[in-house]
Amino acid sequence: KCCFYPDRIGINYITVKGFEMAQAATPWTPPTADQPGLLGPHWSKGWIIEDNIIHSSKCSGISIGKEKSTGDNYRTKRRDKPGYNYQIESVFSATHAGWSKEKVGSHIIRNNTIYDCGQNGIVGHMGCVFSEIYNNHIYNIALKREFYGHEIAGIKLHAAIDVQIHDNRIHDCSLGTWFDWQAQGTRVSRNLFYRNNRDMFVEVSHGPYIIDHNILASEYALDNFSQGGAYVNNLICGKMVQRKVLNRSTPYHYAHSTKIAGFSVILGGDDRFYNNIFVGIDSIEGVGTAHFNGYTTSLEEYLEKVHQKPGDVEIFYNVDQPVYINNNVYLNGAVPFEKELNKLVAEQFDPEISITEEGDEVYLTCCLPENFGKIFGEIQTTKSLKRVRIANENFENPDGSGVILDIDYLGKKRTEKSVVGPIADLQQGKNRIKVWR
Repeated sequence: KCCFYPDRIGINYITVKGFEMAQAATPWTPPTADQPGLLGPHWSKGWIIEDNIIHSSKCSGISIGKEKSTGDNYRTKRRDKPGYNYQIESVFSATHAGWSKEKVGSHIIRNNTIYDCGQNGIVGHMGCVFSEIYNNHIYNIALKREFYGHEIAGIKLHAAIDVQIHDNRIHDCSLGTWFDWQAQGTRVSRNLFYRNNRDMFVEVSHGPYIIDHNILASEYALDNFSQGGAYVNNLICGKMVQRKVLNRSTPYHYAHSTKIAGFSVILGGDDRFYNNIFVGIDSIEGVGTAHFNGYTTSLEEYLEKVHQKPGDVEIFYNVDQPVYINNNVYLNGAVPFEKELNKLVAEQFDPEISITEEGDEVYLTCCLPENFGKIFGEIQTTKSLKRVRIANENFENPDGSGVILDIDYLGKKRTEKSVVGPIADLQQGKNRIKVWR
Protein backbone atom coordinates (compact mmCIF):
# COMPACT_ATOMS: atom_id res chain seq x y z
CA LYS A 1 0.00 0.00 0.00
CA CYS A 2 2.85 2.42 0.83
CA CYS A 3 6.65 2.47 0.95
CA PHE A 4 7.24 4.72 3.98
CA TYR A 5 4.15 5.87 5.85
CA PRO A 6 3.42 5.66 9.61
CA ASP A 7 0.55 3.40 10.63
CA ARG A 8 -0.62 5.97 13.18
CA ILE A 9 -0.83 9.76 13.29
CA GLY A 10 1.35 12.16 15.25
CA ILE A 11 4.80 10.79 14.36
CA ASN A 12 6.55 14.14 14.14
CA TYR A 13 9.87 15.52 12.88
CA ILE A 14 11.08 12.74 10.59
CA THR A 15 13.59 13.38 7.80
CA VAL A 16 13.41 11.15 4.70
CA LYS A 17 16.46 11.80 2.53
CA GLY A 18 18.21 10.20 -0.41
CA PHE A 19 15.96 7.23 -1.23
CA GLU A 20 14.48 5.86 -4.41
CA MET A 21 10.94 4.63 -3.67
CA ALA A 22 8.63 3.09 -6.25
CA GLN A 23 5.80 0.69 -7.04
CA ALA A 24 3.36 1.28 -4.19
CA ALA A 25 -0.28 0.19 -4.69
CA THR A 26 -1.65 3.40 -3.19
CA PRO A 27 -5.46 3.90 -3.14
CA TRP A 28 -7.39 6.85 -4.53
CA THR A 29 -6.92 9.97 -2.36
CA PRO A 30 -9.94 12.29 -2.35
CA PRO A 31 -10.19 15.09 0.25
CA THR A 32 -13.04 13.27 2.01
CA ALA A 33 -11.05 10.12 2.83
CA ASP A 34 -7.80 8.87 4.22
CA GLN A 35 -4.98 10.08 1.93
CA PRO A 36 -2.10 7.60 2.06
CA GLY A 37 0.72 8.12 -0.44
CA LEU A 38 3.75 6.12 -1.41
CA LEU A 39 5.53 8.35 1.13
CA GLY A 40 4.15 10.73 3.73
CA PRO A 41 3.80 11.83 7.38
CA HIS A 42 0.18 10.66 7.98
CA TRP A 43 -1.25 13.69 9.79
CA SER A 44 1.95 14.63 11.61
CA LYS A 45 4.13 17.72 11.88
CA GLY A 46 7.51 18.91 10.74
CA TRP A 47 8.71 16.28 8.28
CA ILE A 48 11.51 17.00 5.82
CA ILE A 49 11.29 15.03 2.58
CA GLU A 50 14.32 15.81 0.40
CA ASP A 51 16.64 14.50 -2.30
CA ASN A 52 14.48 11.47 -3.10
CA ILE A 53 13.37 9.83 -6.35
CA ILE A 54 9.66 8.98 -6.09
CA HIS A 55 7.93 7.20 -8.96
CA SER A 56 5.46 4.58 -10.15
CA SER A 57 2.87 5.01 -7.41
CA LYS A 58 -0.52 3.67 -8.46
CA CYS A 59 -2.20 6.88 -7.25
CA SER A 60 -0.25 9.34 -5.06
CA GLY A 61 3.48 9.96 -4.68
CA ILE A 62 3.95 12.12 -1.57
CA SER A 63 0.94 12.71 0.69
CA ILE A 64 0.71 15.49 3.25
CA GLY A 65 -3.02 15.02 3.63
CA LYS A 66 -5.82 14.10 5.98
CA GLU A 67 -6.49 10.89 7.86
CA LYS A 68 -9.35 8.44 8.21
CA SER A 69 -11.16 9.63 11.36
CA THR A 70 -12.23 12.92 9.72
CA GLY A 71 -14.00 11.17 6.83
CA ASP A 72 -13.69 7.81 5.10
CA ASN A 73 -15.20 7.86 1.59
CA TYR A 74 -18.72 8.44 2.92
CA ARG A 75 -19.92 9.83 -0.41
CA THR A 76 -19.21 6.43 -1.98
CA LYS A 77 -20.21 4.26 0.98
CA ARG A 78 -23.40 6.05 2.03
CA ARG A 79 -24.43 7.82 -1.19
CA ASP A 80 -26.81 10.04 0.79
CA LYS A 81 -25.12 13.46 0.39
CA PRO A 82 -22.87 15.17 -2.15
CA GLY A 83 -19.13 14.98 -1.64
CA TYR A 84 -19.28 18.75 -1.12
CA ASN A 85 -21.21 18.25 2.14
CA TYR A 86 -18.85 15.55 3.33
CA GLN A 87 -15.90 17.78 2.61
CA ILE A 88 -17.36 20.54 4.78
CA GLU A 89 -17.94 17.98 7.51
CA SER A 90 -14.34 16.78 7.24
CA VAL A 91 -13.09 20.33 7.84
CA PHE A 92 -15.20 20.67 10.98
CA SER A 93 -14.27 17.16 12.13
CA ALA A 94 -10.60 18.02 11.79
CA THR A 95 -11.11 21.28 13.68
CA HIS A 96 -12.76 19.43 16.57
CA ALA A 97 -9.91 16.87 16.48
CA GLY A 98 -7.32 19.60 16.98
CA TRP A 99 -6.37 20.65 13.43
CA SER A 100 -3.85 23.42 14.10
CA LYS A 101 -0.36 24.64 13.36
CA GLU A 102 0.80 23.13 16.65
CA LYS A 103 -0.21 19.58 15.67
CA VAL A 104 0.02 19.13 11.90
CA GLY A 105 1.75 20.45 8.79
CA SER A 106 4.83 22.67 8.54
CA HIS A 107 6.52 20.10 6.29
CA ILE A 108 9.39 20.76 3.88
CA ILE A 109 9.39 18.93 0.53
CA ARG A 110 12.45 19.86 -1.53
CA ASN A 111 14.86 18.65 -4.20
CA ASN A 112 12.84 15.55 -5.09
CA THR A 113 12.17 14.01 -8.49
CA ILE A 114 8.58 12.73 -8.72
CA TYR A 115 7.20 11.03 -11.83
CA ASP A 116 4.96 8.32 -13.30
CA CYS A 117 2.23 8.48 -10.64
CA GLY A 118 -1.34 7.69 -11.60
CA GLN A 119 -3.18 10.43 -9.71
CA ASN A 120 -0.88 13.09 -8.27
CA GLY A 121 2.74 13.75 -7.42
CA ILE A 122 2.02 15.58 -4.13
CA VAL A 123 -1.41 15.53 -2.50
CA GLY A 124 -2.87 16.96 0.69
CA HIS A 125 -5.99 18.15 2.45
CA MET A 126 -5.54 20.18 5.65
CA GLY A 127 -2.41 18.25 6.64
CA CYS A 128 -0.46 20.38 4.16
CA VAL A 129 -0.89 23.66 6.09
CA PHE A 130 2.16 25.90 6.68
CA SER A 131 4.36 23.72 4.46
CA GLU A 132 7.03 24.66 1.90
CA ILE A 133 7.41 22.80 -1.41
CA TYR A 134 10.35 23.82 -3.56
CA ASN A 135 12.95 22.80 -6.12
CA ASN A 136 11.13 19.60 -7.06
CA HIS A 137 10.94 18.13 -10.56
CA ILE A 138 7.47 16.69 -11.16
CA TYR A 139 6.41 15.13 -14.45
CA ASN A 140 4.39 12.39 -16.17
CA ILE A 141 1.53 12.52 -13.68
CA ALA A 142 -1.83 10.91 -14.57
CA LEU A 143 -1.00 10.57 -18.27
CA LYS A 144 -1.97 6.88 -18.48
CA ARG A 145 -5.62 7.90 -17.99
CA GLU A 146 -6.20 5.05 -15.55
CA PHE A 147 -8.60 7.08 -13.40
CA TYR A 148 -11.23 9.78 -13.65
CA GLY A 149 -11.70 12.16 -10.74
CA HIS A 150 -11.29 15.70 -9.48
CA GLU A 151 -8.06 15.14 -7.56
CA ILE A 152 -5.56 14.73 -10.41
CA ALA A 153 -2.51 17.02 -10.71
CA GLY A 154 1.22 17.27 -10.25
CA ILE A 155 0.43 19.04 -6.96
CA LYS A 156 -3.16 18.87 -5.66
CA LEU A 157 -3.85 20.59 -2.33
CA HIS A 158 -6.99 21.44 -0.42
CA ALA A 159 -6.75 23.99 2.40
CA ALA A 160 -3.23 25.09 1.45
CA ILE A 161 -3.11 27.68 4.24
CA ASP A 162 0.19 29.60 4.19
CA VAL A 163 1.74 26.97 1.90
CA GLN A 164 4.71 28.28 -0.10
CA ILE A 165 5.33 26.58 -3.47
CA HIS A 166 8.33 27.90 -5.36
CA ASP A 167 11.12 27.06 -7.81
CA ASN A 168 9.59 23.79 -9.04
CA ARG A 169 9.65 22.36 -12.56
CA ILE A 170 6.28 20.79 -13.44
CA HIS A 171 5.61 19.44 -16.92
CA ASP A 172 3.82 16.70 -18.85
CA CYS A 173 1.06 16.41 -16.25
CA SER A 174 -2.69 16.12 -16.68
CA LEU A 175 -2.83 19.30 -14.58
CA GLY A 176 0.22 21.07 -13.16
CA THR A 177 -1.04 22.49 -9.85
CA TRP A 178 -4.54 22.54 -8.40
CA PHE A 179 -5.44 24.53 -5.28
CA ASP A 180 -8.93 23.61 -4.18
CA TRP A 181 -10.80 25.18 -1.24
CA GLN A 182 -9.17 27.50 1.29
CA ALA A 183 -6.10 28.67 -0.62
CA GLN A 184 -5.33 31.43 1.86
CA GLY A 185 -1.89 32.84 2.51
CA THR A 186 -0.76 30.52 -0.31
CA ARG A 187 2.05 31.74 -2.55
CA VAL A 188 3.08 30.14 -5.86
CA SER A 189 6.31 31.74 -7.05
CA ARG A 190 9.07 31.19 -9.63
CA ASN A 191 7.74 27.87 -10.93
CA LEU A 192 8.19 26.53 -14.46
CA PHE A 193 5.13 24.94 -16.10
CA TYR A 194 5.08 23.55 -19.63
CA ARG A 195 3.51 20.77 -21.73
CA ASN A 196 0.74 20.24 -19.17
CA ASN A 197 -2.86 19.75 -20.26
CA ARG A 198 -3.49 22.66 -17.90
CA ASP A 199 -0.90 24.52 -15.88
CA MET A 200 -2.89 25.84 -12.92
CA PHE A 201 -6.35 25.71 -11.36
CA VAL A 202 -7.42 27.76 -8.33
CA GLU A 203 -10.87 26.67 -7.21
CA VAL A 204 -13.45 28.03 -4.74
CA SER A 205 -10.94 29.94 -2.62
CA HIS A 206 -11.29 33.45 -1.22
CA GLY A 207 -7.66 34.46 -0.85
CA PRO A 208 -5.52 36.22 -0.20
CA TYR A 209 -3.23 34.10 -2.38
CA ILE A 210 -0.32 35.15 -4.61
CA ILE A 211 0.74 33.78 -8.01
CA ASP A 212 3.96 35.60 -8.94
CA HIS A 213 6.98 35.29 -11.25
CA ASN A 214 5.88 32.01 -12.80
CA ILE A 215 6.25 30.76 -16.37
CA LEU A 216 2.98 29.18 -17.57
CA ALA A 217 3.88 27.97 -21.04
CA SER A 218 1.24 25.33 -21.79
CA GLU A 219 -1.58 25.94 -24.27
CA TYR A 220 -4.07 25.95 -21.36
CA ALA A 221 -2.65 28.17 -18.64
CA LEU A 222 -5.20 28.97 -15.93
CA ASP A 223 -8.63 28.17 -14.55
CA ASN A 224 -9.60 30.89 -12.06
CA PHE A 225 -12.74 29.78 -10.18
CA SER A 226 -11.83 31.84 -7.11
CA GLN A 227 -11.56 35.38 -5.79
CA GLY A 228 -8.98 37.34 -3.84
CA GLY A 229 -5.92 36.41 -5.90
CA ALA A 230 -2.88 38.48 -6.91
CA TYR A 231 -1.28 37.53 -10.24
CA VAL A 232 1.96 39.47 -10.53
CA ASN A 233 4.89 39.33 -12.99
CA ASN A 234 3.92 36.07 -14.68
CA LEU A 235 4.37 34.88 -18.26
CA ILE A 236 1.01 33.39 -19.24
CA CYS A 237 0.97 31.74 -22.65
CA GLY A 238 -2.32 29.90 -22.92
CA LYS A 239 -6.06 29.69 -22.45
CA MET A 240 -7.57 31.33 -19.37
CA VAL A 241 -11.01 30.70 -17.89
CA GLN A 242 -12.61 32.83 -15.17
CA ARG A 243 -15.82 31.69 -13.54
CA LYS A 244 -18.12 32.44 -10.62
CA VAL A 245 -19.21 29.55 -8.38
CA LEU A 246 -22.53 30.41 -6.74
CA ASN A 247 -23.63 26.92 -5.66
CA ARG A 248 -20.79 26.02 -3.26
CA SER A 249 -20.03 28.06 -0.17
CA THR A 250 -16.52 27.34 1.14
CA PRO A 251 -14.62 28.36 4.31
CA TYR A 252 -12.19 31.19 4.86
CA HIS A 253 -9.97 31.59 7.91
CA TYR A 254 -8.46 34.01 10.34
CA ALA A 255 -5.02 35.10 9.17
CA HIS A 256 -2.31 32.42 9.46
CA SER A 257 -4.67 30.10 11.28
CA THR A 258 -6.79 27.00 10.71
CA LYS A 259 -9.67 28.61 12.64
CA ILE A 260 -12.68 29.23 10.42
CA ALA A 261 -13.83 32.83 10.13
CA GLY A 262 -16.78 32.30 7.78
CA PHE A 263 -18.18 30.84 4.56
CA SER A 264 -18.93 32.37 1.17
CA VAL A 265 -19.67 31.49 -2.43
CA ILE A 266 -17.37 32.68 -5.21
CA LEU A 267 -18.69 35.94 -6.66
CA GLY A 268 -15.78 36.43 -9.08
CA GLY A 269 -13.35 39.33 -9.11
CA ASP A 270 -11.49 40.88 -6.19
CA ASP A 271 -8.42 39.82 -8.21
CA ARG A 272 -5.24 41.73 -9.01
CA PHE A 273 -3.33 41.39 -12.30
CA TYR A 274 -0.14 43.45 -12.42
CA ASN A 275 3.00 43.31 -14.58
CA ASN A 276 2.13 40.12 -16.48
CA ILE A 277 2.90 39.16 -20.07
CA PHE A 278 -0.06 37.48 -21.80
CA VAL A 279 0.53 35.63 -25.07
CA GLY A 280 -2.41 34.57 -27.22
CA ILE A 281 -2.52 31.46 -29.36
CA ASP A 282 -4.43 30.91 -32.61
CA SER A 283 -7.97 29.62 -32.06
CA ILE A 284 -7.69 29.77 -28.26
CA GLU A 285 -9.92 32.29 -26.51
CA GLY A 286 -9.70 33.89 -23.11
CA VAL A 287 -6.02 34.84 -22.96
CA GLY A 288 -5.68 38.15 -21.12
CA THR A 289 -7.95 39.99 -18.71
CA ALA A 290 -10.96 40.90 -20.90
CA HIS A 291 -13.14 38.37 -19.04
CA PHE A 292 -13.37 41.05 -16.33
CA ASN A 293 -14.97 43.61 -18.67
CA GLY A 294 -17.88 45.23 -16.86
CA TYR A 295 -16.41 44.67 -13.40
CA THR A 296 -15.93 47.57 -11.02
CA THR A 297 -12.42 48.92 -10.38
CA SER A 298 -12.51 50.03 -6.74
CA LEU A 299 -14.18 49.00 -3.51
CA GLU A 300 -15.83 52.42 -3.34
CA GLU A 301 -17.41 52.01 -6.79
CA TYR A 302 -18.51 48.48 -5.93
CA LEU A 303 -20.21 49.49 -2.67
CA GLU A 304 -21.90 52.46 -4.31
CA LYS A 305 -23.46 50.17 -6.93
CA VAL A 306 -24.36 47.49 -4.40
CA HIS A 307 -26.30 49.89 -2.19
CA GLN A 308 -28.31 51.57 -4.93
CA LYS A 309 -31.14 49.23 -3.96
CA PRO A 310 -32.19 48.01 -0.53
CA GLY A 311 -31.60 44.38 0.39
CA ASP A 312 -29.03 42.03 1.84
CA VAL A 313 -27.59 38.90 0.20
CA GLU A 314 -29.07 39.47 -3.25
CA ILE A 315 -27.67 42.97 -3.72
CA PHE A 316 -24.11 41.67 -3.41
CA TYR A 317 -24.81 38.95 -6.00
CA ASN A 318 -25.94 41.46 -8.61
CA VAL A 319 -22.77 43.59 -8.80
CA ASP A 320 -19.36 42.35 -9.96
CA GLN A 321 -16.60 42.75 -7.39
CA PRO A 322 -13.74 45.15 -8.13
CA VAL A 323 -10.64 44.08 -10.03
CA TYR A 324 -7.26 45.79 -9.99
CA ILE A 325 -5.49 45.46 -13.35
CA ASN A 326 -2.56 47.53 -14.66
CA ASN A 327 0.85 47.48 -16.37
CA ASN A 328 0.33 44.28 -18.34
CA VAL A 329 1.58 43.33 -21.81
CA TYR A 330 -0.74 41.63 -24.33
CA LEU A 331 0.75 39.88 -27.37
CA ASN A 332 -0.49 37.82 -30.32
CA GLY A 333 -4.20 38.29 -29.74
CA ALA A 334 -4.29 38.43 -25.94
CA VAL A 335 -7.01 40.91 -24.94
CA PRO A 336 -6.80 43.49 -22.11
CA PHE A 337 -9.38 44.54 -19.54
CA GLU A 338 -11.34 47.45 -21.01
CA LYS A 339 -10.51 49.81 -18.11
CA GLU A 340 -6.78 49.06 -17.81
CA LEU A 341 -4.97 52.40 -17.88
CA ASN A 342 -1.34 51.52 -18.57
CA LYS A 343 -0.67 48.58 -20.89
CA LEU A 344 1.13 47.45 -24.01
CA VAL A 345 -0.94 45.75 -26.70
CA ALA A 346 0.73 44.24 -29.77
CA GLU A 347 -2.13 42.22 -31.19
CA GLN A 348 -0.31 40.90 -34.26
CA PHE A 349 3.07 40.31 -32.63
CA ASP A 350 3.96 36.66 -32.11
CA PRO A 351 6.79 36.35 -29.55
CA GLU A 352 7.44 32.74 -30.65
CA ILE A 353 7.62 31.43 -27.10
CA SER A 354 9.34 28.06 -26.79
CA ILE A 355 10.61 25.87 -23.97
CA THR A 356 13.46 23.54 -24.93
CA GLU A 357 15.21 20.86 -22.91
CA GLU A 358 18.95 20.36 -23.33
CA GLY A 359 20.07 17.54 -21.06
CA ASP A 360 19.27 18.59 -17.50
CA GLU A 361 18.83 22.23 -18.47
CA VAL A 362 15.73 24.01 -19.75
CA TYR A 363 15.71 27.20 -21.82
CA LEU A 364 13.06 29.82 -22.57
CA THR A 365 13.33 31.55 -25.94
CA CYS A 366 11.14 34.42 -27.03
CA CYS A 367 11.13 37.59 -29.09
CA LEU A 368 9.64 40.74 -27.59
CA PRO A 369 8.37 43.84 -29.43
CA GLU A 370 10.34 47.01 -29.96
CA ASN A 371 8.61 49.06 -27.26
CA PHE A 372 8.62 46.29 -24.64
CA GLY A 373 11.28 48.00 -22.52
CA LYS A 374 9.16 51.14 -22.14
CA ILE A 375 6.57 49.65 -19.81
CA PHE A 376 7.62 49.21 -16.20
CA GLY A 377 5.68 47.51 -13.46
CA GLU A 378 5.59 48.88 -9.95
CA ILE A 379 6.89 46.47 -7.32
CA GLN A 380 3.81 45.12 -5.58
CA THR A 381 3.65 44.97 -1.79
CA THR A 382 1.17 44.31 0.98
CA LYS A 383 0.19 47.97 0.87
CA SER A 384 -0.34 48.22 -2.89
CA LEU A 385 -2.23 44.93 -3.23
CA LYS A 386 -4.85 45.95 -0.64
CA ARG A 387 -6.80 43.55 1.49
CA VAL A 388 -9.29 41.07 0.04
CA ARG A 389 -12.97 41.74 0.65
CA ILE A 390 -14.49 38.42 1.78
CA ALA A 391 -11.72 37.10 4.05
CA ASN A 392 -10.88 40.69 5.11
CA GLU A 393 -7.17 39.81 5.21
CA ASN A 394 -3.98 41.31 3.75
CA PHE A 395 -1.47 39.76 1.38
CA GLU A 396 1.31 38.85 3.82
CA ASN A 397 4.14 36.44 4.46
CA PRO A 398 3.29 33.42 6.66
CA ASP A 399 4.86 35.14 9.68
CA GLY A 400 2.53 38.12 9.25
CA SER A 401 5.18 40.48 7.88
CA GLY A 402 4.52 42.55 4.79
CA VAL A 403 5.20 40.94 1.44
CA ILE A 404 7.40 42.59 -1.20
CA LEU A 405 7.36 40.96 -4.64
CA ASP A 406 10.80 42.15 -5.71
CA ILE A 407 12.65 38.89 -6.50
CA ASP A 408 12.33 37.70 -10.09
CA TYR A 409 12.20 34.16 -11.49
CA LEU A 410 16.00 33.86 -11.51
CA GLY A 411 16.41 35.25 -7.98
CA LYS A 412 17.45 38.72 -9.11
CA LYS A 413 16.27 41.70 -7.09
CA ARG A 414 13.93 43.98 -9.02
CA THR A 415 14.01 47.77 -9.20
CA GLU A 416 11.30 50.23 -10.14
CA LYS A 417 12.84 50.27 -13.64
CA SER A 418 12.58 46.51 -14.16
CA VAL A 419 10.48 45.33 -17.08
CA VAL A 420 7.27 43.37 -16.59
CA GLY A 421 7.10 39.60 -16.68
CA PRO A 422 8.86 36.98 -14.55
CA ILE A 423 12.45 37.79 -15.55
CA ALA A 424 13.83 41.27 -14.91
CA ASP A 425 16.43 40.94 -17.70
CA LEU A 426 13.96 40.35 -20.52
CA GLN A 427 14.49 42.80 -23.35
CA GLN A 428 13.07 43.73 -26.71
CA GLY A 429 14.19 41.46 -29.51
CA LYS A 430 15.42 37.90 -29.03
CA ASN A 431 15.86 36.34 -25.60
CA ARG A 432 17.29 32.95 -24.66
CA ILE A 433 17.40 32.29 -20.95
CA LYS A 434 18.17 29.22 -18.88
CA VAL A 435 15.10 28.68 -16.70
CA TRP A 436 15.96 25.41 -15.00
CA ARG A 437 19.44 24.91 -13.57
